Amino acid sequence: MINRMNGMTFWQRVNEDIDAVRQRDPAARSRLEVVLCYPGFHAVTVHRLAHQLFRRQWFTLARFVSHLARTLTGIEIHPGARIGARVFIDHGSGVVIGETSEVGDDCTIYQGVTLGGTSLHPGKRHPTLENGVVVGAGAQVLGGFTVGAGANIGSNSVVVKAVPAGATAVGIPARIVEREVDETRVADGSIPGLAAKPGTEEKIVFAAYALTRDQNDPLTTVLQKLIDHVAEQDQRIEQLLAEVARHGMDAPVPCQKIDAERLNRMVG
Repeated sequence: MINRMNGMTFWQRVNEDIDAVRQRDPAARSRLEVVLCYPGFHAVTVHRLAHQLFRRQWFTLARFVSHLARTLTGIEIHPGARIGARVFIDHGSGVVIGETSEVGDDCTIYQGVTLGGTSLHPGKRHPTLENGVVVGAGAQVLGGFTVGAGANIGSNSVVVKAVPAGATAVGIPARIVEREVDETRVADGSIPGLAAKPGTEEKIVFAAYALTRDQNDPLTTVLQKLIDHVAEQDQRIEQLLAEVARHGMDAPVPCQKIDAERLNRMVG
């Protein structure tokens, strides 16, 4: 899932990382600005060196190099973690990526994110992000499961189980909002690991921080639909009681109607 160098030199991979920052951050005005001023770029670049040391089993030196990067950038990436191509850590302060984490190509990670483990046992304890995943600020992704390609994790969400490809997960604990592949990032070729559907022409804008304005918490959506359903039932019961009374029969006293508008405001 994660490309190792694929025949590319270290400097070619660095150039790709610079381009990824400029593509996804409109504030990046030049390649020199990225090289000098972006802690996410610094952290990923140093991690590539530390990871090579880790693979050669120079564990203490690898940890020391990653520790220096953490001191410089505020981003902690264990040297054992596997980081794919064109990964962009935006802002970056407080990001923690654990030892057995795997981050696929073209992923975007915002500040305060943790890719953490929930077990003290050796083995796969940290999550795998497949290609093109966006993890919003403050999100906690905890456990040895997979977040599918093109998925979005909303800011401040706590994810404790697998997320399907193309889905958006929000909330505590995170719930699935939608399951729809981001066709813009697929169709324009920015995520090599994803294949566009034949004939796809629709453009969907990249969701910074993994959220858009038209997304609601799924629990809120369910509550609003239930409130509307009960209000509709109240109206029908009132009509039935009026029909019973019209035929000269004793109709029971109707129960108090709910204020659907007020309740919807409270939950939404």
